[in-house]
Amino acid sequence: MAEVTQQQVVEYIKGISVLELSKLVKTLESELGVSAATAMPMAMPMGGQGGGAAAPAEEKTEFTVTLTEVGTNKINVIKVVREVTSLGLKEAKDLVEAAPKAVKEAVSKDEAETIKQKLADAGATVEVK
Repeated sequence: MAEVTQQQVVEYIKGISVLELSKLVKTLESELGVSAATAMPMAMPMGGQGGGAAAPAEEKTEFTVTLTEVGTNKINVIKVVREVTSLGLKEAKDLVEAAPKAVKEAVSKDEAETIKQKLADAGATVEVK
């Protein structure tokens, strides 16, 4: 069997759809027993505390709503993206087709949850960070 280069893998991934990429990631996670979830950085102790406990984490007040997968009803998802942003039809369509992509950044927790629910109702998969 011929050896596959890293560049060949990258070119293959660039040529497949988001849905195919999602399936590939799930297969790799299953086959290799790993997770593609991003790791959270560990809290470091403050320098002036002499190695004491880590500083308490600040409560997050701004969130980013990310469209991770469009689903089967792309038109409804585009309509919701237009509703929650001030984008025109072409820009909203481009955003949806570029998923995974941030739909709205630096929003409150309530607004992020509302947007997430609207997109989920339209058939999309959404992540709030």
